[in-house]
Amino acid sequence: MILTKKIEKILTRVERPARYTGHEYNSIKKEFTSVTTRIALAFPDLYDIGMAYPGFQILYHLINSQEHALAARVFAPWPDMAKLMAEHEIPLFTLEEHRPVQEYDMVGFTLQYELGYPAILQMLHQAGIPLYAAERSIDDPFVIAGGPCTSNPEPVAPFFDLILLGESEEALPELIEAHRQWRASGANRQAFLERAAEIGGIYIPSFYEITYQDDGTIAAITPTNEKAPSRVKRRILRDLDHALYPTAPVIPYVDVPHNRMILEVFRGCQRGCRFCQAGYIYRPVREKKVQTLTDQVQELIRNTGFDEVSLMSLSTSDYSCIRELLVDLNEILIPQDINISLPSLRIDNYDIEIANQVQKVRSSGLTLAPEAGTQRMRNVINKQVTEEDVMSSIGAAVESGLKRVKLYFMIGLPTEEEQDFLGIIDLGYRVAKLGQHGPLNVTISAAGFVPKAHTPFQWVAQDSMAEFKRKQKMMLSAVKRYRYIKFNYHDAEISHLEAVLARGDRRLAPVIERAVELGAYFDGWSEYFQLARWEQAWRDCQVDPAFYAQRQRPYSEILPWDHLDSGVTKEFLWAEYQKALNVELTLDCREGGCTNCGVCMDFGVDLEIAREE
Repeated sequence: MILTKKIEKILTRVERPARYTGHEYNSIKKEFTSVTTRIALAFPDLYDIGMAYPGFQILYHLINSQEHALAARVFAPWPDMAKLMAEHEIPLFTLEEHRPVQEYDMVGFTLQYELGYPAILQMLHQAGIPLYAAERSIDDPFVIAGGPCTSNPEPVAPFFDLILLGESEEALPELIEAHRQWRASGANRQAFLERAAEIGGIYIPSFYEITYQDDGTIAAITPTNEKAPSRVKRRILRDLDHALYPTAPVIPYVDVPHNRMILEVFRGCQRGCRFCQAGYIYRPVREKKVQTLTDQVQELIRNTGFDEVSLMSLSTSDYSCIRELLVDLNEILIPQDINISLPSLRIDNYDIEIANQVQKVRSSGLTLAPEAGTQRMRNVINKQVTEEDVMSSIGAAVESGLKRVKLYFMIGLPTEEEQDFLGIIDLGYRVAKLGQHGPLNVTISAAGFVPKAHTPFQWVAQDSMAEFKRKQKMMLSAVKRYRYIKFNYHDAEISHLEAVLARGDRRLAPVIERAVELGAYFDGWSEYFQLARWEQAWRDCQVDPAFYAQRQRPYSEILPWDHLDSGVTKEFLWAEYQKALNVELTLDCREGGCTNCGVCMDFGVDLEIAREE
């Protein structure tokens, strides 16, 4: 069923109607009936946010590169559009075909952020798809998920038929082929899930039983189907140079965040910051060759129209050939008046040479993440930078014309004391004084620490909301002395909910469902977030959020994600936690030797070969 005419009738009544029209430059439209696997690629947030996410573009082009499959995009409609769709009985639809999502074989959600979970349920409701996997029939799409939050998908696991752990470039084509074979066989829904369970990195939540002890902790996580492994290992892509990378990305009709060319330089980070989930779940480091990157940027220039290219990674200045790459890129970009941005930089290896290369077309601000205000605290979290590194890096940028700087920190870190969080403001003051013609404009952003799965701090109790607010109030008082420092901080309520969902188990699924019934939708947006809805949901479902967020966990406890293998061993993570308590550092394995984290041995990745190539 094509819904174009019904959609067009309401578009004049919504904000930014181009969010719903499709047909953007570089979008792909295949004949719907010519393929065996049709996937509605769903992002549980606004079009503007989803189109700025590079991983979503990779998935879109990866699926459409398969002969027997197509991908069409769908985003969460903004409340004005959602209201009109309900009034005019228009189900959730894809942009490419304007078909109902219900007509697709799979609906694939990106789990990018825990506070996006209500939008997933709202989108399933808008599509007319049963919320729970157990309630779906042979006529319903398979609802699947991938993305960083699959490191602990348990709070939403009952809503998904299958979940892809890790990187998708190899696993998705294998899943599409399994689906093609299953359709040809005419077998039932369970048979496809059993086929999928045999693919590395595919997790079938319904194939596992969770039992609990009297104190609420987990007693056991037990496979209930012979096809289900006791532990599901995430997928790792070993060769980035030959992997598909979208050099003709879809160009949005509306202005979106980071609306520029995105060039992925490498994946992974082994610096070992103990709070950073990405640093553990994306190991090991795998780099692209300089030639690959220069070839890709020339394709991006031909296929887009942007005047800026952003070098994407977890820590771009850690790229082993960063100086050579910047020189080669500028030879291509400067004649075309195209700027380079480095959005992810390490403080201790940003120098005057890099600063000069980045500033050659247009001067821009600098964003760095010291993360903590004192050296003791930086050592606790294994952030191996000193104040001297901070001053040296910013000083280099000032010599190249820098006038503003953004600094990112966290508060509520394990073992934090008053001098640690107030030290953030003091450090901001010393940075501001580096200005050559008066103080630099410094913006300090302080997020509340959220303990995450598969990190050394996964056992740690989070600060209470009251404690977060106390610290924020003291920092606001301290920053008033400096008119050239702007202080931003995250809502304590949002950080609290994020921690509950990040470390939760399947008993939270009814809580999320209830919060949605009470109106939760765009909860990642402060103007729509209401903690009262969640507090009501906790009460109605008789769940204590502090059990998940503010409770210290012992090593012996079975964690909700223990059956999902990130590659880094639990023993290594615990040892890192003990080193944090003792204020001990662990060097980057590329410089200090193997740290025995487990990822290379367990997944057969030869780090030396990966680095040399």
